[in-house]
Amino acid sequence: MSDATPSTENPGFDAIARDIAEVPAVEVIVTVAVNLMSAAAVKLGLTEEGEEHKDLDEARKLVQALAGLLDASTTEISTFHASPLRDGLKSLQLAFREASLVPDEPGQGPGEKYTGPVYG
Repeated sequence: MSDATPSTENPGFDAIARDIAEVPAVEVIVTVAVNLMSAAAVKLGLTEEGEEHKDLDEARKLVQALAGLLDASTTEISTFHASPLRDGLKSLQLAFREASLVPDEPGQGPGEKYTGPVYG
């Protein structure tokens, strides 16, 4: 198959694109934020399997990304959506601080450049 030949491998792509086009941006942002929160919780060892999936380096990246997303979208999503997401972020930041053998200085933890220092 040449590059010029249309692909028939993904016949549902147009339908998926139409479905995505119908989803409000706020829903996409909230969904991504919840996925980041869930992944961070797993990497912090906060699930039933706990230590099996714990990886603080990965958790740091996910919490940092979540904080950046929430900071960037604060004016775009309502307080109704933003408040519980910010609460969840703070809980993850505190869990990270607690799980760290050598805790970061206040203001230096994951996402704290966006949220300010998090104290437990």
